[in-house]
Amino acid sequence: MADRIVSPGSNGGWDVNGGGKRASAHTDTQREAIARAKEIVANAGGGEVSIQGRDGRIRAKDTVDPGRDPRNIPG
Repeated sequence: MADRIVSPGSNGGWDVNGGGKRASAHTDTQREAIARAKEIVANAGGGEVSIQGRDGRIRAKDTVDPGRDPRNIPG
């Protein structure tokens, strides 16, 4: 799985990060960054997209198919 985090860019805009030093993508709006993150994750076989607010705190998470949604795992 290829999880991604959407976070505020250091020079404005929004970054899509995959855990490396460089952003996977950079967009002008958070909406565009979320869409791009979901596209990257879907192309990699699914996973989680975490979305940060301007304060840097995670405000939402979304599972992209065929990722395993933690809410649906029996336990």
